[in-house]
Amino acid sequence: MVTEQLIQPRSIVVVGASEDIEKPGGKILKNLLDGRFKGKLFASNPKQDSVQGVRSFKKMEDIPQVDLAILAIASKYCKAVVDFLARQRETRAFIIISAGFSELDEEGGRLEKDIVDILDETGACLLGPNCIGVINTQYNGCFTLPTPKLNPDGVDFVSGSGATAVFIIETAIPNGLVFNSVYSVGNSAQLGVEDFLEYLDESFDPDNSSKVKLLYLEVIKKPEKLLKHASSLIRKGCRIAAIKAGSSDAGGRAASSHTGALANSDVAVDALFRKAGIVRCYSRAELATIGGIFMHKKLKGPNIAIITHAGGPAVMLTDVLSEGGLNVPELTGPVAEELLTYLHDGSSVSNPIDLLATGSVDQLEACMDFIDKRFDQIDGMVVIFGSPGLFSVDSVYTMLDRKMNTCQKPVFPVLPSTQNAKHEIDNFLNKGRVNFPDEVVFGQALVKAYHAPPPAEEAILPEIDHNAIRTIIDSAGEGYLGPVEVQGLLDAAGIKRAKEVLVKSDGELSLAIGELGFPLVMKVVGPVHKSDVGGVVLNVTEAKKAEKEFQRLIRIQDAEAVLLQPMLSGTELFIGAKDEGEFGHVVLCGLGGIFIEVLKDVQLGLAPLTELEIEQMTGRLKGYKLLTGTRGQKGIDLPAFYRAVSAVSALVLVAPEIIEMDLNPLLGTPDDLIAVDARIRLK
Repeated sequence: MVTEQLIQPRSIVVVGASEDIEKPGGKILKNLLDGRFKGKLFASNPKQDSVQGVRSFKKMEDIPQVDLAILAIASKYCKAVVDFLARQRETRAFIIISAGFSELDEEGGRLEKDIVDILDETGACLLGPNCIGVINTQYNGCFTLPTPKLNPDGVDFVSGSGATAVFIIETAIPNGLVFNSVYSVGNSAQLGVEDFLEYLDESFDPDNSSKVKLLYLEVIKKPEKLLKHASSLIRKGCRIAAIKAGSSDAGGRAASSHTGALANSDVAVDALFRKAGIVRCYSRAELATIGGIFMHKKLKGPNIAIITHAGGPAVMLTDVLSEGGLNVPELTGPVAEELLTYLHDGSSVSNPIDLLATGSVDQLEACMDFIDKRFDQIDGMVVIFGSPGLFSVDSVYTMLDRKMNTCQKPVFPVLPSTQNAKHEIDNFLNKGRVNFPDEVVFGQALVKAYHAPPPAEEAILPEIDHNAIRTIIDSAGEGYLGPVEVQGLLDAAGIKRAKEVLVKSDGELSLAIGELGFPLVMKVVGPVHKSDVGGVVLNVTEAKKAEKEFQRLIRIQDAEAVLLQPMLSGTELFIGAKDEGEFGHVVLCGLGGIFIEVLKDVQLGLAPLTELEIEQMTGRLKGYKLLTGTRGQKGIDLPAFYRAVSAVSALVLVAPEIIEMDLNPLLGTPDDLIAVDARIRLK
């Protein structure tokens, strides 16, 4: 648990403090002094009574009671210091800058665990080890530069990597992004990114807390905690963006099903972020840009006006917004004609609104007023205004700052002249503003921020037969279930399936034909990939053909039996599920049959799924029009498809032993949905 002593310490000791500010212990002490920490500040150095003018204790035993200890000493000495301060001085917060712990070797891991055990016993908390420290409005307990501009209204930033945190800060500062806090968790021996998100949630004050959170994660150890507290913060009015590094599944994992091939730990991250309402980013620039967008008024609709004096950037921004599902609607009619009278001849107000290179500050202000007050169909505006270097644009940016305070609609400034107008942009940023120097990077980020879904509500799951499911699962072994067990699970989950009969002899074949009639589908039972071994025969219409194919199928290597089903038709669909460890199960849906291999048109979510999540997943499919009906072709029974996806979501919660599951294909018609083939693997 994050303690108050870590966030707002009244006293700090830097263990390993130094006069040399090129060493971590020296730079931390200097940063604390430069940041004007208001509490009691001490140092510990075995050779000095004073370090950088701060009282220093040569012996560990002489250190007085302190709220927070920052350790910048060799890892082998850390345990003794932690043990003494936690037990004898009631220190309840520690930051261990030092490396040489679990990231190094097993011995370092044991040392790290010993330290955590001490802190758990004493009720203290640990940031690190192997981290850069903390920066917040109370103190700068960090050894790196640059120090971002701090403001209670700035972003809270939690990073799983110290070096990456520095690089993200360096990316954000030139654009004017300000910070309320920075926490670098290092090895996350006790506290990880998720724990700081929990703290930010539980301590959230709607009147005083920052409403923008940025995260950088290299691992997600506690996905359930991340989901819970991110969702909670967003419902309280916050906005969250995050990078999860390590998105590739290098080398892949052996997968014996379509679901296994399509789902991996990174798609589970996607599903988790989407369920929580977190905007996922893939670069430092994107994270900083979305953080800047979050610092502005929220865009409540998709219609954007672009005001510019340079046509090219406006055209590129229009393309990006339009491709991303936002609109740059044409402005016509009497109001547009009235606005045109305020501008030079040759100007255009059709949207983008082009002031021409000779456009003045007064004309820009008139355009902003019209967009804010007269064009009700517009939800927000982007102002692109640079400089050729011939004259100062300070008056333009001063007006822009003033209008951003008074406009009811969000105003996003794209000021690209970072060299020609550097002085003017710096003045603009010093007023607390954020700049977006690249219109395309901004446009891509705005699209992503606007389309971020709200956190999912609690799922209402369908009624399924828990007892029947557990009876089948508890009596089964590891590996793929047989047809009888699969049929039982589908029936217990309420998933309609094709009638089928398992046959192992000529006599059983004759009885099955009499029961099912023609035409038939015949499938080998045993081999995992039936199609690859010629194990599926379609449209069998006579007994002689059935007998011949039975003899062939039963001789296929690993064949155990042959499954007979009525020959059905419909749109081929797919539903799958896969266990992703701590994340739980991901549930997939899309087009089925061979299309899943060729098109890979699937969407997924994290179980349990709400009805809205399922509808949104289905709506994102590229082949969605095939499901609703197009060009004279009827669609499928979509509510039945939604129910089947929901049933799979409920099934894997009752039977978490299911590690892979394929329903492929399901056949959809306007009136029905039937599972034709299914594979379920347990572990």
